[in-house]
Formats: sequence, C-alpha cells, structure tokens
Amino acid sequence: MNQHATSQLVTHDLKNARPHEGYMPGFGNDFETEALPGALPQGQNSPQKCAYGLYAEQLSGTAFTAPRGQNERTWCYRIRPSVKHAGRFAKIDVPHWKSAPHILPDVISLGQYRWDPIPHTTEKLTWVTGMRTVTTAGDVNTQTGMANHVYLVTESMTDEYFYSADGELLVVPQEGRLRFSTELGIIDLEPKEIAILPRGLVYRVEVLEGPCRGFVCENYGQKFDLPNRGPIGANCLANPRDFKCPVAAFEDREAPSRVILKWCGQFHETRIDHSPLDVVAWHGNYCPYKYDLRTYSPVGAILFDHPDPSIFTVLTAPSGQEGTANIDFVLFRERWMVAEHSFRPPWYHKNIMSELMGNIYGVYDAKPQGFAPGGMSLHNCMLPHGPDRNAFEHGSNEPMVPQFQAETMSFMFETRFPQHLTEWAAHSAPLQDDYIDCWDSLEKKFDGTPGIKN
Repeated sequence: MNQHATSQLVTHDLKNARPHEGYMPGFGNDFETEALPGALPQGQNSPQKCAYGLYAEQLSGTAFTAPRGQNERTWCYRIRPSVKHAGRFAKIDVPHWKSAPHILPDVISLGQYRWDPIPHTTEKLTWVTGMRTVTTAGDVNTQTGMANHVYLVTESMTDEYFYSADGELLVVPQEGRLRFSTELGIIDLEPKEIAILPRGLVYRVEVLEGPCRGFVCENYGQKFDLPNRGPIGANCLANPRDFKCPVAAFEDREAPSRVILKWCGQFHETRIDHSPLDVVAWHGNYCPYKYDLRTYSPVGAILFDHPDPSIFTVLTAPSGQEGTANIDFVLFRERWMVAEHSFRPPWYHKNIMSELMGNIYGVYDAKPQGFAPGGMSLHNCMLPHGPDRNAFEHGSNEPMVPQFQAETMSFMFETRFPQHLTEWAAHSAPLQDDYIDCWDSLEKKFDGTPGIKN
C-alpha cells in the first residue's frame, strides 16, 4: 500500500509544528510525504538535481539484498546530507545505560524479582541521562538479544540529538507526555500508547508534561513486526491501520548542537553547528510509529481453559529459530473473562522464555497486591512463577459467570535469552526483597483421598 501526504507542517521549527494533524496510518506501508510542495521527486529516487537544492539520501534498515517483503529503506530529501551532521566523535560516559553482554559476577540474576515503581527525582534528567537499564540479554555486537530500561525524564533536550546504531527502541510511557521530534516527523506520546524508534533515526526528546516515567525495550535483533495470526485470520490483535507514522516536518536552524550516538554499547558525541532534523520530504517503509494500546483487540478462550499468554502478542521480533522470538511485546489489557469450569488467572508455569513485566495502570489479576503501576517483575527462563495465594484462592472459588477485567493494563517484554540484572537493578532500584515470599502461604491440599478439595 502507498500512503501519500502533503504535509501542512510548512515550518522551519519542529517545536511549532502541529503533529496531531499529521499522521499516516498503516504498519509496514510504503509512505510518501513532503513538508514543502514539490520537494518529493516523482518516478525516481535520486535525480541529478533535487528540488529546493535538497540532497537525496537513503536510510537503510535492512541489508540491501533482504527479501522484498522484509526489505526496509527510506529515501530522504534533506537540507544537508547526514555526513554534515557528524564530525569527529569523542567517547562520553552514560553510566546507567548498559548493553549486553553485561554479566556481573557479584549480581545474581537467578530468581523471581519484583520492583516498586522507580521514584521520581529532583535531578535534571534528559532522555539519555535518565535511562536506567534493568536487564540485558544476548550480545549487542552480534545484534542478538535485547535490553530493558526504565526512563525518568524531567528536562527537554535542547540543541541536543540522539540516535542508536545498536537497535530500535520500543517506548512504553507510564507517566507524563513526551514529544519525539525526529528526522521523519513528530510523534507525541502519552500513557496507553507506544512508539517504535528505528535504529539509526536521529531525534530529540522534549517534555510536554512531566515528570515522565516509562519503560523501554531495546531490540538488538530483527525489527519488530506484527505476529502472524494463524487460524485467527485477518482481524483482531493489533490491526495495521492503527499504527500511525508521522508526516514530514523539518528544521532549518543554525545553532551549536550536540549529537549523541550509541554504537556497540558505547556512547559518543559530536558537535555540529545546525539542527540535523532537516528532512523536507521522504518516501519509504523504514520509519517511526506510534500505536494506541486501547485499539488492541484481545482474543481469548470463550468456552474453557486459559490460553497461553502468547495469544496477547502485539509485536514480535523474530529470531533465527521459527516460533521462538528474539522479543515478544505482550499486552494484558481490559477484557472479558468467560471460560467455564476453568481457572481463569494465569496458571503456574515455567518456560523457555524470560519475562520482564511492567504495570502501566490498575491491578494485574495474577498479583492483586504488590505489583503497582510503574512497577516491574522479572521471571527468568525456567524459573517457576504464577499466582500468589490470594489470586489462587479467588480463581479457584470465584463464580463461573462472565466477568469484565476492568482498569488494568500490564505488558511483558519476553525474550528467548536469559536476562541479566544490572548493578542498578540489583542494588539501587526499589527491589522488593520479600517478593519470593508471596508463595509461602500456598497450602498442600493433597491428602490421598479422591475428589475435589476446597
């Protein structure tokens, strides 16, 4: 599908643009958009001379020879080529943002962990300095695996820009509102929405309403995609039309600026004398998105039993092993519970995947106490977990009538790799030392006699 938009954002200052007037619908579409009329070439990608004196430049998100259905690239028509947006690089220290492999000999990652919400601080924190890594998995150098972070942001980036060569970022806000002013347009983001920021995309993050807190999944591997629906068919779960891509908007501004680059787990800075957000027009299928989680249509059991949590997958990043994801992003939102003569909460289990969960708002049905909005939990691969005693007793004795699971939205970043705790997550974040005790009061009900036990 081709989506064309002639942007009304004829502006030299992205901060003055009106982004809600400028989103294009569709996931994986081939878009085209221009912020000035006639800026987008027609019929070819790289004319001898571009309109307005612009430079043509391709941003490739996959190898040139990737299969057609997986090949992703965007042609940008910009005021300066990207080689003018970088000078000599100098290494800088970003102490709380870690990358895999990051395995510490004095940190134990084997266990069931849960954290209270990360408290806000009076410290001035930007998108980069406010990132706190919780877990890492895989290897950033071989582009496999991922990292999970929490962000605390109080300050807008001013004449400062960021991009990552290591992977795409899946952003899940929990408090506050952020604006991502990117090379390809503007995305405003608030709780109950998510954003996907591709590898290599330059952007600035501004606080619209703060302080801001949320979760980030950094994907080193293949890009996030919509899961195959199999026998579900063509509808439900996350529908492509509900993903929104920004229209073109640009800055033509001379100002001393700093560009921060994350590359192979290390951070570097370069100084330039202008804004790098200077793409006047673009076309292609490699671009940022936002998605409203309230448009996710869950599918579940309508007769008996509780399906695997994979039924709630919003996005998946595949690995080299079919059916085993590098990352799954799974959403547990409001829904009806109607299964008859069944234990409706999530059942006890251990599995091959490692699960980091976060609570956006409300109460999670398997843990009615202790898992607060803004909190997290980690259940690593092959470690058992499941309902606490209160949830088990309620699920075992609740009336078998339809019930609406209201005021709840939690998610899971799930990966095939073991997740290793950082020093910050193990010793500085508000870890609940007594979380493991939530299963202590589970009783032995077996006494050797047949029949159902109360």
